[in-house]
Amino acid sequence: MTVRALLAFILVLLAGAGRAGDPATATMKVLDTFRVGDPIYVRSLALEPQRDALWVGTSTGVLEIDLATKTPRHTYTRKDGLANEYVFATFVDSRGYKWFGTNAGGVARFRDDVWKVYFPMHGLADYWGYAFAEQANGTLWIGTWAGANSVDLETMKFTTYKNELVNEWVYAIAVDRSQRVWFGTEGGISLHDGKTWRHWTHADGLGAPNSRNLPASRNTGLGTRTRHDLNTALAGDETYNPGYVFALTIDAAGQVWAGTWGGGVARYDGRRWTNLTTADGLAGNIVYSIGREADGTLWFGTNHGASRYDGRQWQTFDHTSGLADDNVYAIARAANGEVWLGTKAGVSRLGLAQK
Repeated sequence: MTVRALLAFILVLLAGAGRAGDPATATMKVLDTFRVGDPIYVRSLALEPQRDALWVGTSTGVLEIDLATKTPRHTYTRKDGLANEYVFATFVDSRGYKWFGTNAGGVARFRDDVWKVYFPMHGLADYWGYAFAEQANGTLWIGTWAGANSVDLETMKFTTYKNELVNEWVYAIAVDRSQRVWFGTEGGISLHDGKTWRHWTHADGLGAPNSRNLPASRNTGLGTRTRHDLNTALAGDETYNPGYVFALTIDAAGQVWAGTWGGGVARYDGRRWTNLTTADGLAGNIVYSIGREADGTLWFGTNHGASRYDGRQWQTFDHTSGLADDNVYAIARAANGEVWLGTKAGVSRLGLAQK
């Protein structure tokens, strides 16, 4: 499939709800699915309410979707301004700039039809960009495969943190209500309060035990850059690497939620870590993404579908419910309460089931 073929999203209206027999399935359902074609992955999503737009980062470029019509407005590729079309991270900052972290193509910034690409020569820590977050003071944070950058958006000065982190491969960043910055890495979680650093690993309780005796992944570790394709399977089977954190979010109570590789979702209440797995109702133990609704309900994108968790009940969606694919890499919640899920095969839109 060509890049431009992404514009030909196939809209499939779906009437299916959640899994049969699941008591929580009466609340949300898959409304429709937009398929992008094999082997194009949807790795990231970002909402821009001011433009009523959804930005979709894929393995072959970026799409801007009109949320009112559910149709593509634009497709952006290398010839438009991206240095690499495999977009892993997408973010809209407080000034309306769109940021795209790519595989080996640096980080691109876009607004008003003007593109700017940042490489290590500009201060970026690495050519691989995997996460964004912004503090209330306008400081932008970028996670890369060689540490994290803080960026002063007034001066565009980059500061790199590498040795300060528990591990330099940064996949997730979140800012809490005290404006502390949390980093999810390949070897655990680091916290920076502006002055000091603190770290947690699997030895501290991050990630559930390997109760299924899954093999460890070889697609990990320093010196394995050529193998870092984020493949979580070994000979078709799941693997286990619980200190590897794909996703982070902070809930209204200030608790930290972390999506791990094989260890389920970990929750930190300020004192200790507890873990939720498939034994508790989670769809899969490899958790790629986390999202949050206005009422605090959490969404977890896993290797076996997406789970919605309100603190008591679970509702799970997978390909049998209408999702484009069971691997859910990205989650975005729109202002109208709809939830968009980015998967290995496309984007699915979920909303309240009509009674």
